[in-house]
Amino acid sequence: MGSIEASVGTPIGATSAPDGVDRNYQSAGETKSGSATAKGNAVSASVKTTENDAPKRRRTSMLPLEVGTRVMCRWRDGKFHPVKVIERRKIHSVGSNDYEYYVHYTEFNRRLDEWVKLVQLDLDSVETVVDEKVEDKVTSLKMTRHQKRKIDEIHAEGHKELDAASLREHEEFTKVKNIATIELGRYEIETWYFSPFPPEYNDCLKLYFCEFCLNFMKRKEQLQRHMRKCDLKHPPGDEIYRSGTLSMFEVDGKKNKVYGQNLCYLAKLFLDHKTLYYDVDLFLFYVLCECDDRGCHMVGYFSKEKHSEESYNLACILILPPYQRKGYGKFLIAFSYELSKKEGKVGTPERPLSDLGLLSYRGYWTRVLLDILKKHKGNISIKELSDMTAIKAEDILATLQNLDLIQYRKGQHVICADPKVLDRHLKAAGRGGLEVDVSKLIWTPYKEQG
Repeated sequence: MGSIEASVGTPIGATSAPDGVDRNYQSAGETKSGSATAKGNAVSASVKTTENDAPKRRRTSMLPLEVGTRVMCRWRDGKFHPVKVIERRKIHSVGSNDYEYYVHYTEFNRRLDEWVKLVQLDLDSVETVVDEKVEDKVTSLKMTRHQKRKIDEIHAEGHKELDAASLREHEEFTKVKNIATIELGRYEIETWYFSPFPPEYNDCLKLYFCEFCLNFMKRKEQLQRHMRKCDLKHPPGDEIYRSGTLSMFEVDGKKNKVYGQNLCYLAKLFLDHKTLYYDVDLFLFYVLCECDDRGCHMVGYFSKEKHSEESYNLACILILPPYQRKGYGKFLIAFSYELSKKEGKVGTPERPLSDLGLLSYRGYWTRVLLDILKKHKGNISIKELSDMTAIKAEDILATLQNLDLIQYRKGQHVICADPKVLDRHLKAAGRGGLEVDVSKLIWTPYKEQG
């Protein structure tokens, strides 16, 4: 997949209402040729001017738009979509009293929120501003269990673990993207979400990352100077896997604290879910790279707690936008289970999972489990499946129940593995993506030194 677009494109559209509006007002003030006196023409012209100016004055009186305003905005597809004004700021230019507006497209995910110019907004579509503090207070008092469930469903992609109040607090704190784009290696990438970079970077719309050590800078020339001095050509830590052009590095957050923290800053630009851990000492980071003669270029990573009482084998997972849809996400999930097998433990992803996260894992569990059931002769228990795959028994049971492959007979669960049914489910689960070549994995489980 090539580089994703780093800009929203040139705004299209007029500064006010569609062209036909003003023409309608003009025709309303026209008089028949030769049918009026000079005085009558003067009165008619005055009426026409007044009528023409009325909508313009009304639109001007709205400006600047208040935070919370709902209006139609021309998006990058050239069509108008409903938005809500989240924030506004003055345009810094001589003699300008204009504003630009940070808007949320109410039909889309928050990652598409952006700053827009006034010319992209249809002021004739402005809706009355609602006092949202009052609205939120009333809503919280009147919210039923059904309404709360609907809120949870709407935000399920990134906020499965937050209740409605916490979600509103989170979205208020992170409502405006602080960094618009980053440069990482040969890609310029448009960011999706807010990330809590140190205060001195608050005025930066673009950051420049060293793709090897992940140090970030405000200016291109700073990055160029850094690259002349940086002697890294791959992530710090140990290379534990190399197959063809793919490589995996294990980075200890305690030994490489700055790298771990910078990786979290970077990841938060593309993740809008549970809290990222900035106390990186407790984590191991597994960084996947594409390698060439210039070095090993990060495409994504997953993190894992060094010691998890809940048997979590994955805490956070990210594939950077330019490398998505290449099967790398499935590869990282599979890799986390190969590490669990090496440890001699069962594993499971950190809970709670978003809907999309659950979908990805269900696909992996389905492919792995049904492939075994197809090849296995005779009876097999859930415990045996867990021992073979390192998948937690509860995840196996939930997956097979979701596929209607479990029956409860005589006090125990029985797996019903009809070959045709298995084939149908395997086809629906899709391809498994890149395979982990276990023979290329050179790794020993983490042990605390001393």
